[in-house]
Order: sequence, then structure tokens, then C-alpha cells
Amino acid sequence: MTIALIAVAVLVVLLVLVSLRRRSRRQKFSAPQQARKAMPDVLVKDVAPRPSIEHGASLDLSQRLGSSRSIFERVRSISSIGSLSADQIDTVEEVLLRSDVGVKVTNEILQDLKTNGAPNGVASAVRAALLESLGGDRSVTTIAGAGRVPVWLFVGVNGVGKTTTIGKLSQRFVSDGKKVVLAAGDTFRAAASEQLQMWAERTGADIVRAGEGADPSSVVHDAIGRASARKCDIVLADTAGRRANSSNLLDELSKVRRVADREPGQVVETFMVLDATTGQNALTQAREFLGAASVTGIVLTKLDGTARGGIVVAIERELGIPVKFVGVGEGVQDLIVFEPEAFVDSLLDA
Repeated sequence: MTIALIAVAVLVVLLVLVSLRRRSRRQKFSAPQQARKAMPDVLVKDVAPRPSIEHGASLDLSQRLGSSRSIFERVRSISSIGSLSADQIDTVEEVLLRSDVGVKVTNEILQDLKTNGAPNGVASAVRAALLESLGGDRSVTTIAGAGRVPVWLFVGVNGVGKTTTIGKLSQRFVSDGKKVVLAAGDTFRAAASEQLQMWAERTGADIVRAGEGADPSSVVHDAIGRASARKCDIVLADTAGRRANSSNLLDELSKVRRVADREPGQVVETFMVLDATTGQNALTQAREFLGAASVTGIVLTKLDGTARGGIVVAIERELGIPVKFVGVGEGVQDLIVFEPEAFVDSLLDA
């Protein structure tokens, strides 16, 4: 009995010693606990700036088109009147090609200079030739048939400024006392609806939107229905711009247009939005959309900055579609009606 008690006592002592040793080892190797900092009030800030409708500094068009104007400096500096030398002809050719006027228009202007010279100066001759290439009707339609709602559709690849263009035009219409409904038909790009929602809030327009991946035609149809029920003046409809060379996307655009043109809606304008800084690549993009969307006018964005102004001429001559609006800055007032004379004068006037 005594031996059994001694054995139990020894076992208890051993267990106590093992327990103390393990506790000591845990304390030795455990990292000291640091005080936890207080959580911030805002975990994530919205990095996308809200669209501004404030008017910025007033600049004339020649200042807005500073990069394009600088390209034409060499033409403006040619003082010859009458016939031109071979070197002067080469200078005009280089300037026109660098400005993205395009080979066809450049060759026509050069041939005219070789044949007729420049009786009133080279800048005057080039000015007249460019204006002749920018003819055509630039009026826009805002009225539909009796009992129908006018719809403006906007098409183009992602990143060219479709949604921003719609927002700026919305502000223009609202400022004129019009009731506007925006249709967030680009349901394939996650941020498109949110961006258009911000423009609606800032401009006071109504908006119809749906979840990502929803049927774009349904969104446009619902927007037209709301505009009709609320006696609104116009619907501005965004469309998807992903995969410009995808037949599925182009089929979708055709469907959107068909739906938008059914009563009570009526498509009165379809605008192709192009980024001027992409130069001749803008023409390639445009050709993909023309058949699917029945484009009636071009909106050329980002014409300020590094863009080359001659692309306006190339687009009109190659596509046969008039440029009706141009973007010359970030402000809401910087989407302006395109006026050929003011545009060409900004490039060639001394």
C-alpha cells in the first residue's frame, strides 16, 4: 500500500513538472502582442472622380487644338504666292500626312497646288481644300414622329468616351429645359452603369439601368417606356463597346437598334464615338460598326492634347459621315458642335 502511494505521488510530481515545462516553453517562444490600432472610419475610398458639371477656364478653339495647330506651323510659315517649289510641296505633304488627313486627301491637295499654285498663299489654298472636304449636313434631329420618343444611340469601342459624351449631352439638354432619360445599355462593362448613374445624379436626368450581364435591349426598351410614360423629351442610350470585331457584339447592336426603333421609341440619331488620339486606327474601329448601327453622325472625343486634327477630314472623306460633335477638353462645356470653318481657321490662321 505504501509503495502504491509513493508511486502515485511520484507520478503526480512528474505530471506537474511536465506541465510547468510546457508552459515555460510557450511563454519563451510566443511573440509579444502589440496593441491593435483603431480601425479607420472609411476602409475604401472611391477612386473614380465624380463627373463635374462646372465650367472651367474659357479657351478659344486654337488654344484647345494646340498640338494640331503646331503641326500646321510649317504650312503657315510658307510665304510664297503663286507656284511652289518642290521643297515647299514636300513640306505641305509631310504636314498633311503627319496631321492624319490621310493619303487620299493629301494627294488631292498636292495635285491642286501643282496645277493651280497658291494665288492667295499656301495656307489659304490648304484652308480652301480642307473646307471643301468637310462639306455635308451637320444638323441633329431631336424630334420624333407623333406620339413617339426620340432616341439617340451611342456606339463605339470601350474607352473612347461614350458614357462621358452622353453625360455632357445630358447636361446640355437639361440646361435647355428638356426632360432626359439615360439608358445604361452597356451591361457588359462593370463600371459603365455606375458612371452613367453619376452623370444622371449630377445633371438631373432620369436613368434606367440593370445588373451586369442583363439584356441591353431590355434596358433600352424600359428606358423608352419610362420616357413615354413620363412625357420626357429624349432618351440617350449607351451601348456595349467590348470586342469591336466580334460578330456577337455587332448582332447585339443591331438588335438594340431594332428594339429602340419600335413604338413608342424612334431612333433619330446614331452616333459613333471615336477617340481622336488613335488617329487612323479610329477609321478601322468605325468600319466595324457602320453596318450594324446605321450611324448618322460622328462624335470625335479627345481632339485636344496629343490628337492630330486632320483625322476629322480623313473620317468624313473615308466614311462619308459628318462629324457633329467634338470633345476639346474635360469640362462639360468642352463637348462642342463641330463647325468646319472655326476648326480649319484654328489650324491655319496666322
